[in-house]
Amino acid sequence: MNEVVGSHDLLLVTLDTLRHDVAEELAAAGRIPNLARYLPGGTWERRHAPGSFTYASHQAMFAGFLPTPAAPGPHPRLFAARFAGSETTANGTFVYDTPDLVSGLAAVGYRTVCIGGVGFFNKAGALGSVLPGMFQESHWEPEFGVASPTSFEAQVACAEKVVAGLPEEQRLFLFVNVSALHQPNWFHLPGATREAGDTRATHAAALEYVDRHMGRLLAAVGSRRPCFAIVCSDHGTAYGEDGHTGHRIGHEVVWTVPYAHFFVDEAR
Repeated sequence: MNEVVGSHDLLLVTLDTLRHDVAEELAAAGRIPNLARYLPGGTWERRHAPGSFTYASHQAMFAGFLPTPAAPGPHPRLFAARFAGSETTANGTFVYDTPDLVSGLAAVGYRTVCIGGVGFFNKAGALGSVLPGMFQESHWEPEFGVASPTSFEAQVACAEKVVAGLPEEQRLFLFVNVSALHQPNWFHLPGATREAGDTRATHAAALEYVDRHMGRLLAAVGSRRPCFAIVCSDHGTAYGEDGHTGHRIGHEVVWTVPYAHFFVDEAR
């Protein structure tokens, strides 16, 4: 990452609440072609989330603790705060001297921008201001939130404006928290109803909706210079497995998440 930071723009997309099994099934079935174009080998990497719900997981990721590969480690990290005795900081790790990755990138000249999604990014109160408050610039509006059937396309439009407004020489770290997978997501599946509620099938339909607009986001971030992108989930969610519904629980479908990183250069 020491060869990437400073020369590339950076993108972190968290597909909030996306389950690994659903993401992998859709990739294998050809139902998310825009994402699959960039996934190494056309598949997601199976990883373990650093937290079981949005706030905890993002606090960890912004500290450099991205989802951990599911195979036995230790696994060198891409980013890490300078910390004596760290066993996952390696020669290729970008090491910063600030408390979090966001301010660490700002310290080396990046413009840091957050486009929020779920309530922990809505800045409506003190708790919802913590995560977006780490960034130099943050955006949230009701159309980006979980109740909006057009949330992701609205977030992409915001991202396009951010990219277009930057001076050419300005490096960008763009973070997008995608809310479309989070409940409620029933409205993404034709024929589903509010009364029937969310299901694994509506969760999958929400990912297909996100994929339809993902190409625009990746084209935008790759339009100025090559961009290093990380796309992952922050945690999964349960739809009745072992009697569980939702997340913030220690269940396999919550802890196991899809992850990918890749380079984007739409200007080629």
